[in-house]
Amino acid sequence: MPQKRKDLKLQGPNLWYLIGLITSDGCLSIDGRHINITSKDHKFLEKLNDYFKIACKIGIKNKEKINQAYFVDFSNKNLYEFLLSIGLTPNKSLNLKALDVPQEFFVDFLRGVIDGDGSLRSWLHPTNLHEQWSLRITSASKIFIKWLSNKIEEYLGCKGKIYSELRQNRNNFIYTLKYGKIAAKKILQDCYYKDAFALDRKIKLADKCLDSYRGWDRSKTVLNNDIFAGVSKLENERDLKSRVRKDLWVQLPPPAQGKGRLAQLVRVSR
Repeated sequence: MPQKRKDLKLQGPNLWYLIGLITSDGCLSIDGRHINITSKDHKFLEKLNDYFKIACKIGIKNKEKINQAYFVDFSNKNLYEFLLSIGLTPNKSLNLKALDVPQEFFVDFLRGVIDGDGSLRSWLHPTNLHEQWSLRITSASKIFIKWLSNKIEEYLGCKGKIYSELRQNRNNFIYTLKYGKIAAKKILQDCYYKDAFALDRKIKLADKCLDSYRGWDRSKTVLNNDIFAGVSKLENERDLKSRVRKDLWVQLPPPAQGKGRLAQLVRVSR
């Protein structure tokens, strides 16, 4: 006699985070009940199993190859049918379209997407030496990435740019939705809130980005600039512990030639 299937008790933020993760790093089997989630991080899948009570063995793909990854493959017909009802389908990578995600849980869905197909990058500005950040989300579906961009703008007030690239040994374009530092801070502040379940590595990067020096108080990529008051409050609460920034004024000598030569004062941040 087959064992009785245990339903996953998911609702609210947890449900929509998992849906976001399945949208980016998962797939639906054609058998109508199995759901697969793949990750290069074995510990993350252990955390996922434990938190969502999936109780599923972790398998391995492409063993001992450069693209080695791990996966969980679990059966839940109710969840599978719900995923179909909001717009997910088997073999979704190139065919992914707009999804029926409620605004109330969009940030949880987006956090799952970022954990799966998002990346956070930092570098030093070559002129002012301030730390810069960007948030990127990739997809093989142009329709989905445009829908995601529109919803982020509608719900979070952040505008991004979409880039396309035909990568080597691929027959289809890859689309990247990119946000600059100010917009990234707003998105991460909303998505990676306290005690939200997420990939540990992305939590650390989100915290580091939020702790970084903000710089400008206005941005064309953030439609409602009142959010900067919230970001400022967040920085005050963190007490800027992640950085110690002092302004040092240095007097440069006047030019060697020319009339009316004046010394220049330059501010250096350290």
